[in-house]
Amino acid sequence: MSNLDSLLADNRAAVHELIAAAERCESAWTTPRAVGKWSPSQIVEHVARALEEGGNVVAERPAKLPSLPFFIRPLAGMFFRRVIRKGGFPKARTNKAMNPVSGPATVEEGSARLLAALHDFDRECRARAAAGGTFKSTAFGTVSVEEYARFQELHTRHHTAQMPAIL
Repeated sequence: MSNLDSLLADNRAAVHELIAAAERCESAWTTPRAVGKWSPSQIVEHVARALEEGGNVVAERPAKLPSLPFFIRPLAGMFFRRVIRKGGFPKARTNKAMNPVSGPATVEEGSARLLAALHDFDRECRARAAAGGTFKSTAFGTVSVEEYARFQELHTRHHTAQMPAIL
């Protein structure tokens, strides 16, 4: 198995873990875990958007993710590589386009949305790897598809940990 195959399998496992956490939260699907926090439905929507827009970034198509001025990208690239090196995300806020007001109405719809976004992200990563393996991110500069796949996996796991604990 290639490194990319392994990373995409890890990404798939992270999405399935998020789906399992969402299923455990079905009784609180649209209830935020605290004031000012997202509901499980909104978390699922955010991760689905991140995967969809991540696929656009990998394909170098217009995306709703931030487009930073070229002179800021090295700093953002340092954040990107720090996340990969440390294996986790620090507390941060997302941009407006990735901040969901609501999410899928049901866990089933959320699961389907996540799986469709994952499928598209996986396809774009494989296509980019076949075309050379690097791309220009409008936020981070030039990155490898392997690094970006790992970044998305860590992002999904970060949000899975935010799912409320339902007993």
